[in-house]
Amino acid sequence: MLAFLIEGLTDAIGFVVGALLGYGLGVTLGLNLFAEGYGTGSVIAIVLVGLGGGMGLQGARHMRQRNTQQPK
Repeated sequence: MLAFLIEGLTDAIGFVVGALLGYGLGVTLGLNLFAEGYGTGSVIAIVLVGLGGGMGLQGARHMRQRNTQQPK
């Protein structure tokens, strides 16, 4: 049961950190995620947040898997 809690927490942390990095990259590039309407800049910012969240989630899973492998 504790393993499931740790798995869920690390997945959530990885996703949020990745999404925040994607948002930060969008702000750095001058893209406004919360702009009025769905202009090109807004859509690109949304894609960056989604990609960042997905990459953060996969990174967290990779780190967790690497830490749980048995040494040879």
